[in-house]
Amino acid sequence: MAKPFASSADTAAKEQTLEVLADGVYALTAEGDPNVGAIKGEDFLVCIEALATPVAARRWLERLRRHTDKPVRYLVLSHYHAVRVLGAAAFDAQTVVAHENTAALIAERGEQDWASEFARMPRLAEDAASVPGLTRPTLTFADRMTIDLGGDRGELVLAHHGRGHTEGDLTAWLPRQRILFAGDLVEARAALYTGDAFHREWSTSTLDAVAALGAEQLVGGRGAVSRGRAEVDAAIAQTRHFLHVMLEEVGAVHRRGGTLAEAFAATHAALVDDYGHWPIFEHCLPFDVSRLFDELSGIERPVIWTAERDRAVWDQLQG
Repeated sequence: MAKPFASSADTAAKEQTLEVLADGVYALTAEGDPNVGAIKGEDFLVCIEALATPVAARRWLERLRRHTDKPVRYLVLSHYHAVRVLGAAAFDAQTVVAHENTAALIAERGEQDWASEFARMPRLAEDAASVPGLTRPTLTFADRMTIDLGGDRGELVLAHHGRGHTEGDLTAWLPRQRILFAGDLVEARAALYTGDAFHREWSTSTLDAVAALGAEQLVGGRGAVSRGRAEVDAAIAQTRHFLHVMLEEVGAVHRRGGTLAEAFAATHAALVDDYGHWPIFEHCLPFDVSRLFDELSGIERPVIWTAERDRAVWDQLQG
């Protein structure tokens, strides 16, 4: 029997949990849906990620307002995917911050990504008509940017550690509190989406740099907050292992001249026992394997995902 396309059959609401990680540091997790966060400065807020639509974002902000009424000065986008950014209008942020590669990706492929992701994940596209248009950063950087939180709150360090989940991933690091918002560079007990990834760089130097920060709490792109060094290390190791298995399995098929379908079957078999019960595993894997097969074939930058291409890949691999 053919599997329902991507997350089109995932209609059940997810329970959201707001967690206070430290004084003025908040995370909202939702059973494998995209995570968001916020950090309180002396007289302003920094929000991390924007969710898929303004309606969804306003619901998060209503919960956050039970803890603080400070205005949002900065909205930080860890990368460019539509379900992370298109709710930005709800924040009324003075400044929208992203890596310079993320700004370029939005300009290059933002419209296609919007159509692709909302078709893949219709439940997240709540009141899609409320999205006023593409989210465009107003401040970008290449390597590192520091935000002084004021008073005795320390600083927030935004950094690009190399290509990984996309060309333009950044992390948000609180060195005083040792809390890291890792975006989709790290997932905690949630499957990886790698359809726009650079697998070899992500699994080695990029994750090495993330691990070197020595976080004691980590908010990944999806999944539960990792608390304590053991859980943080496990989340990074799980992410790395998923990528390594993909590289081994797809690489072996590619080297012998096998097909994309054969690469998918081998990778699915190698991963399903450990990861198949985790959120969006079946949804992501066809797009993951397709991108890695391209990468191993010398296609350096990810091919743009359109709604039509999504369906073609899905029908070939999961149909």
